[in-house]
Amino acid sequence: MNILAIDQATKTGWASNYDGDIHSGVVDFSTKRNESKGMIYVNLRKWLSDGHFYIPRDLIIFEQPHNRGGAPTQIGNGLVAIIQAFAAENGIDYTDVHSGTLKKFTTGKGNATKADMMAWFKDKIGREPISDDESDAMAMLYYAMDKYQPKGGK
Repeated sequence: MNILAIDQATKTGWASNYDGDIHSGVVDFSTKRNESKGMIYVNLRKWLSDGHFYIPRDLIIFEQPHNRGGAPTQIGNGLVAIIQAFAAENGIDYTDVHSGTLKKFTTGKGNATKADMMAWFKDKIGREPISDDESDAMAMLYYAMDKYQPKGGK
């Protein structure tokens, strides 16, 4: 099963297990001067369509947005809508996961800090993560492989 994990935000972490090889990184969707704020959605859709993270994809997993209000909530929900639409248009299953579930899965503590998650990444992958966005995406990938991937298969 080929999985794409996305920690969606202006700076989006991603991780993929294409054909058993693990790849990850961070992409910056920050708008440029004089650009519409809506460009973050256009850029995410283009990035998903370009498939920089290897294809085919069987599952996209993303972080469940925390609806605390304000601009971060609006942006987060908009990014989720883009991911869901892309998945639906391409026949890809998708699911979300709460950040507390990821923290518990990786560190054993549902209230782990960003530093704890980055330490997990370094221990698991053997290098420093680019940012907490990459470590969160990698946590999602490992969570999805554990929960959704058939045991003993790709």
